[in-house]
Amino acid sequence: MLFALTAAPHKSNNSYILIIYAVVFGAFYFFYIRPRSRKQKATRQQARQVEVGERARTIGGMIGTVVKRTDEAVTLKTASGLEIDFIPSAIAGRHDPVPPSTDDEATNENENEGPSHEGDDK
Repeated sequence: MLFALTAAPHKSNNSYILIIYAVVFGAFYFFYIRPRSRKQKATRQQARQVEVGERARTIGGMIGTVVKRTDEAVTLKTASGLEIDFIPSAIAGRHDPVPPSTDDEATNENENEGPSHEGDDK
């Protein structure tokens, strides 16, 4: 009889702890995980929206120009003239290559400094 009286309070404490954990996890899910996943999904969808004539990049790394776009397929034309159909989810986004850095600015700076006169003490 004594065992039954002492075991009952522990059971209710465990249920309170489980309820607290559920509330904390639910709040974490609704205020952090859910908005973040929605934002990531919207960003991915926006990046995959390519128009005809734009350069696009696939998730496999292929780059080409969009020549046709439907709901079922996106057709890319490669540099060699090959046209390949992809499902829209395979398009990673627009391809905007970064222009290569030119050393013209560095060359101009060195030319403006003038000739070096390292041994002239006159």
